[in-house]
Amino acid sequence: MTSTARPATNYTLAAAIVGVLAAAPVLAETAAPNELAEIVVTATRRSTTVLDVPYNISAISGALIEQSHVLDTAELMRSVPGVSVVDRGDRNSSVVSGIRIRGLNVDSSALGDYAVSASATVSTYVNDTPLFANFLLTDIDRVEVLRGPQGTLYGSGAIGGTVRYILREPELGKFDGSISASASKVTGSGSVGGSGTLTLNLPIGETLALRVTATQNQFPGVTDYVNLYQLDAHGIPVAPNGVLDPAAAYRVQKDADFSHQSYARAALKWKPRDGLDVTLSLTGQSDRYGGRRATSLGTDGNGVPYTDNQVGSVQLEPASRNVYLAALEANIDLGFATLTSSTSQYNHHGDITSENTGFYAQNGWLANFYYNYPRPMASAVRTYGDKAVIEELRLVSTAGKAVDWVVGAYYQNQSLSSTQDSYLRGFKQWWDAALPAYASAVISDQDYLYRQDEHFRDAALYGELTYHVTPDFQVTAGVRSFDDKSVVNVHQETGLYAAIFDSSDSKGEFGESKTIFKGNASWRFAANNQLYATVAQGYRRGGSNGTPTTGNFAENPAWTKFRADTDIDYEVGVKGASQGGLTYNADVFFIDWTHPQINSATTNWGFFAVQNGDKAQSKGIELQLNGAIGTAFHYGLGYTYTDAHLTADAIAADGTYTINTNGAQLPGVPKNTINVSGSYAVHLANGTLTFRADGYNQSETQDTLYSAAIFGNHAPPPSAYTGQPKYYYPMQGFWLWNASTTYATSSWDATLWIKNISNDRGVTGVYTPAYMGTAPNQNYYGNGSKALITLPRTVGLTMTYRF
Repeated sequence: MTSTARPATNYTLAAAIVGVLAAAPVLAETAAPNELAEIVVTATRRSTTVLDVPYNISAISGALIEQSHVLDTAELMRSVPGVSVVDRGDRNSSVVSGIRIRGLNVDSSALGDYAVSASATVSTYVNDTPLFANFLLTDIDRVEVLRGPQGTLYGSGAIGGTVRYILREPELGKFDGSISASASKVTGSGSVGGSGTLTLNLPIGETLALRVTATQNQFPGVTDYVNLYQLDAHGIPVAPNGVLDPAAAYRVQKDADFSHQSYARAALKWKPRDGLDVTLSLTGQSDRYGGRRATSLGTDGNGVPYTDNQVGSVQLEPASRNVYLAALEANIDLGFATLTSSTSQYNHHGDITSENTGFYAQNGWLANFYYNYPRPMASAVRTYGDKAVIEELRLVSTAGKAVDWVVGAYYQNQSLSSTQDSYLRGFKQWWDAALPAYASAVISDQDYLYRQDEHFRDAALYGELTYHVTPDFQVTAGVRSFDDKSVVNVHQETGLYAAIFDSSDSKGEFGESKTIFKGNASWRFAANNQLYATVAQGYRRGGSNGTPTTGNFAENPAWTKFRADTDIDYEVGVKGASQGGLTYNADVFFIDWTHPQINSATTNWGFFAVQNGDKAQSKGIELQLNGAIGTAFHYGLGYTYTDAHLTADAIAADGTYTINTNGAQLPGVPKNTINVSGSYAVHLANGTLTFRADGYNQSETQDTLYSAAIFGNHAPPPSAYTGQPKYYYPMQGFWLWNASTTYATSSWDATLWIKNISNDRGVTGVYTPAYMGTAPNQNYYGNGSKALITLPRTVGLTMTYRF
């Protein structure tokens, strides 16, 4: 296969960053004030600066996102120390969250074609609404990244951390706006992409303001699907020499993975007097994708190797999704405290088609169950849905007293759905022609149907109390007490042969009431410098898989339910700023994770299921440094070391095999990551010219938790890859470098930008050849294996006019 990554992390550079941190007092003597330290955040539910928050938090301003022309969440998260991300491209960016904080992950990096049952380890918020929607980064005020469990301040807790997307609010008494347009070219693509954004802030009298923004992206693809079947009007592979002849007709689709995205938001703010404001907002996004951004591994069935950005699937893999969010947020100053009410309703749903032919071939199904059907095309057509109504009430005491407090109540009523319809396209037509006497033995092309519906309710009380023992020393205690209930209904139909057709209906229920705690202490040992320590508990709800336990496709009852998982996060750190404006943060963390939830599949028939491991652990260090030399040059440095591994053997739910053993590295978690950035501004007579560059490096990672030697990890005959692991693929580390140049005046600016300057193929997930590869001995001449790659080198120009 073509090389897709460079060697692992340069540890000399990592050591150099540590050295720079140690030399911070020397650099501080000439450093200019660092404006990044002045970003106001509300992570503690009070407006304060990043430096005043007594734990490790990162904040990225919306202005910096715009100036750096950050394209998506994957690029944004790579700029934050301690955060890693699985970059699955636009097609899969809204199905399963790829954000991982402090190494808490046990799921395969290749997940993303269907909605998993286990909640993400990192929660995401859009303002005050807990929602993973992966909206476009349009008109953002800031993004806050909170590391560690956050359940005592946020109604929807998570075990790994929380990412908050704070959108810009309407401004009273001010008319302004902006319009921007971009053109871009990706290496390997045959077309030019375009993007445009319009933002308006409209005052309506003295007490009302309306803010509207809209973005349209039209990006061509970069991936060529080179082994596609030609299809007839019914979507069945064309048989040029007749149905019974094994010949097939193929075609090539260039730039198949296009991305068309439309985003809009309208927010109306009413502020009749000081101390009272109400904001109603409506946000929506509609996306359509043509296929995956990937490269197939190995060769096609004729031995022809794939080159970069070529995929061997025999069918296109389109996807689409729509998400709508309505929110009403109100703040009332009661004198002793501020009462905040957040009411929201959202509906997020989508569909996605996957190539499953390689999966059938590598399991031997095409030969063993489908008589080596001559033009196999296994389609998995999936949908996912998530809708909820959420209410949160919060009281935040007025600051300035010996005791500060926050109390809140949270209620969530959520409905989740997931479906799959699997087809072996054209099989019924071929069967009827090949064996007309037995035509009734085959019902249709559909060999699997899956429907899952879950209703989840969460009710919680939470709060924190802070006692200022002295002006420089404070302690905080937090608590979250909640009651969760979920009901899952699953309907499945299996088998396209009349003799073995089977269906099952199952129902599972899960409920738990629990209380979790948090403790924090901080000491301001010098002006703008503090030492802090935190112990926090995290909790993620359990649930039911609804797997069948009777009939032809019965599974062991051990697969029917999965337990909640919990963790305890210990963190000690120091953060602050020098008089010259140099800011820093350094911390160590240790996380003990109990019963980690693994999105997996059942042993006998591979039904979707979640199971629990026993124990895992993550520990490491996080270092950040931001500063300036003079008034023109600003820089940022970050280094994170994460050691995340099992601390007990992970056993399949039914006890039939060991997934991996004590000490195994958790998947998708690089041990070393490096973040570097710099900017230099030149002031000219009519404007400012600014040069920016940033880089990200991660060391090697594992694609999956599954050991290379476990039971069931080798494809059986007649697979072409017998003996190779199906779910194991070490991924090399890589560097990504970006740069931009902006010329800005008071009313307009132009930015020339380039992403992934060296055109590195950063691989963050893999469908292996032994899992999805070619099998000409079963008439599968395509190849469904894929390395999920980062965006190739992209050059763009953005023009913005402000009024």
